[in-house]
Amino acid sequence: MIQLGIFTAYYPYDLKTTAEKIRAQGFNTVQLDLHFKDLDLSAGQITKEKAKLVSDTFRDHDLPISAISGYTNIVHPDPEHRKANVAYLKEIIRNARNFGSKYVISESGTFNPESEWDHDPHNRSEDAYEQVRTVLAELAQEAYDHGATFLLETYVNNVIGSVRETVRVFNDIRTPGLELLMDPTNYFDATNIDDQAGVLNEVFDTLGDRVRVAHAKDVKRAGDDKSEKHADIGDDDALASHTFRGVGEIELPAAGLGSLDYELYLQRLSEQNPNAPLIIEHLDESDIPRAKQFVTDILKKYTI
Repeated sequence: MIQLGIFTAYYPYDLKTTAEKIRAQGFNTVQLDLHFKDLDLSAGQITKEKAKLVSDTFRDHDLPISAISGYTNIVHPDPEHRKANVAYLKEIIRNARNFGSKYVISESGTFNPESEWDHDPHNRSEDAYEQVRTVLAELAQEAYDHGATFLLETYVNNVIGSVRETVRVFNDIRTPGLELLMDPTNYFDATNIDDQAGVLNEVFDTLGDRVRVAHAKDVKRAGDDKSEKHADIGDDDALASHTFRGVGEIELPAAGLGSLDYELYLQRLSEQNPNAPLIIEHLDESDIPRAKQFVTDILKKYTI
């Protein structure tokens, strides 16, 4: 049975309060964001003792940690910025098991110097692919060496942005240290958003066996606003990765507020990945009960 969870960062509180609120809303697992009001888990500040405290707190509230957020631009065009990003991601990977999960997630990044999510023409070049492949191989090896697994999250505006590019990565980097985070909304752009069944079936037919964790948000056309969109989630210190809601032609709202064919998505996920945790995202705390009920109602139809 698919377990339904949520990102911890949508609760802008201290560690214990966050765990209490998530448990009270009936979730069974979480994706861990290293962001709590009372605990510094920034670069260079992760210790085994802090990680154990986080793991124990969620365990005490019957909330196993299914994966850890490590989102950063692994190919930032500024060399020093890139070096710092990758170093922190490796720090998270080395401590993953202490936090209670073997899975650490990030996207592949973009060469856009102004945004972690907007496209850059260089992203589609062979040079960009080779640079990303090199970093992903390092991350996969770091994960393997520390009993962890790096989960790549494909995103259409990043260097690894399509099914074809994702398959190429897995063919080039053959290691148990690299697997896939399934988020079908990340494969849509203005050219394919009207072909819901085609895209969803291609993603699962081609990559379904690599899925370890899945996400639940939505997708729709952005309308007149083509800017990079961010939401107020009630936390002045929120990371941009949690306020981001789309850029250009595509908006990425909460589950049930877009055009994703959720019936087909959760049918395919339940058939191929019946034990994958499904993590709700792209919402604020006030919208959590609605989104949770929306996803739960569809999961009930396809649970096997």
